[in-house]
Amino acid sequence: MRQKDFVFNLCLLIFLNLLVKPFWMLGIDVGVQNSVGAASYGIYFSIFNFTMLFSMVLDMGTTNFNNRTIARNNNLLDKHLSGYIALRLLLAVAYFVVIFAAALLIGYRGFQLELLFWIGLNQFLNAFLLYVRSNISALLMFKTDSVISVTDKLLMILFCGMLLWGNVTDEPFRIEWFVWCQTLAYLITIAVALTIVLRKAKLRRLMWDGPFFWLIIKKSFPYALITLLMASYYRIDSVLLERLLPRDIAATQAGIYATAFRLLDTLVMIAYLFSVILLPLFSKMLKQKENVVPVVRTSFSLLFLYSVSAVVILYVYREPLIQFFYPETMESSVAVFRLILFGLIPISMNYLFGTLLTANGSMKVLNITAAVGIVINVVVNLLLIPRMQACGSAVASFCTQFTVSVLQFVLAMRIIGIPLRSLPWLQCALFLLVLVPVAWFAPSILHINMLWQLAILTVFAVALAFATGLLRVREMKDIRM
Repeated sequence: MRQKDFVFNLCLLIFLNLLVKPFWMLGIDVGVQNSVGAASYGIYFSIFNFTMLFSMVLDMGTTNFNNRTIARNNNLLDKHLSGYIALRLLLAVAYFVVIFAAALLIGYRGFQLELLFWIGLNQFLNAFLLYVRSNISALLMFKTDSVISVTDKLLMILFCGMLLWGNVTDEPFRIEWFVWCQTLAYLITIAVALTIVLRKAKLRRLMWDGPFFWLIIKKSFPYALITLLMASYYRIDSVLLERLLPRDIAATQAGIYATAFRLLDTLVMIAYLFSVILLPLFSKMLKQKENVVPVVRTSFSLLFLYSVSAVVILYVYREPLIQFFYPETMESSVAVFRLILFGLIPISMNYLFGTLLTANGSMKVLNITAAVGIVINVVVNLLLIPRMQACGSAVASFCTQFTVSVLQFVLAMRIIGIPLRSLPWLQCALFLLVLVPVAWFAPSILHINMLWQLAILTVFAVALAFATGLLRVREMKDIRM
């Protein structure tokens, strides 16, 4: 039954996100990048990632801890809700103090500080939305959470679409408008999500309880630490690029890196959706001592199919793809994209095995692997950025993700006790053996529009997964309607 629920709710979540988020990231986000230029967007992207480095202060691990706790004990929602909301408001104040102090220390001034305020506000609103959603998913209301997960992006498409293409203003699009649209979209979505949660729990007043705050922070700290460490090795590349390179090329290189990173981030979105469902599901199953191997096997197969197919196909079509989205920075962006793209496979596996370790409460080993990732990322960036610029950061990103993925896989298999033979290694090898040559020769065989070629190869990859046994027909029949 668990596996039936998992597959159906995952399909629904992916379907809704595929309807909305690719257009948001590849239409609106790319449209903004092309409208404001690489240098202007590079400043925004660098500040955005700078604020992400301190996201631990905003959350302190409470979202993942709350999701795991409420999934195991639904009756705690009434007791914890008011205290959690009050705590997060206090953390928001601390967050702004920290980011502005750090920004002044590294030399942010004027417009950069103005942009920092609004981006920091958006980070707070996003973190608050994720906390509210953690209650919805912890109650296993996955269909409702699926709708909420795309609401803010739907609003962003509406707001930014009007400013970009609606002829509502004579001024050129400004990066500030993009940030302000995010603020409004988050506020509306939070109002909707909070209304849903308040129907399930009572919120009489905010609970300003020091001992409760300290207890939650103490229990959540391991989750906070992993958030900080993962954000650091995933987001620090662009910050190092913008700070280490000479001023005349720093913003442009950060913008070029952002173009490739945004495409990767769009692809990572699908893998991330697995963790949204897997964390509460694994938490409940492990508490009730249920066998997680079938869900792990299905998740592994789906993630392997998705990530490997995307990497192989998009690597072959990397040049026309970048030309389609970023004609002005095509050559530089292609060089970065072909390097950073391979990170999709280890990142996808992290969302399975890292989530499994989180659900099990194995935070110590997760934090150790993330710390290793930071060391590798910073060292490789320091070595390669001066010589390779944005390409150096792309290499550092892949090296980091690959190392962390291997460590998390080994630890999850050993700690949870999942047999190696339970995963479809032979089927994975057969799938890869056939897909690579087919994708490689497809452009010379299929003399049709690129989008049709991508569609055909995608359908072929799915059919090949069933033909090789990577996906099993009976698993798909188990989808609960």
